[in-house]
Amino acid sequence: MLVLSRKPGETIRLGDDIVITVVQLKNGRVSIGVEAPTDVKVLRGELAGTLPLPPAPTPTRQSA
Repeated sequence: MLVLSRKPGETIRLGDDIVITVVQLKNGRVSIGVEAPTDVKVLRGELAGTLPLPPAPTPTRQSA
């Protein structure tokens, strides 16, 4: 796990399309904003375990 320190207003980029911004620090809580394409699911950790995962892609064999 990569752990980064950020101040309010600072961002973290994931790839080219996802930006996480620290919005506010208050009473020991962090508020974050997430900008992501509409096809990317953004879920809180406690909810992510309750949704069914999409089926894993089936490996394909390449012929030589």
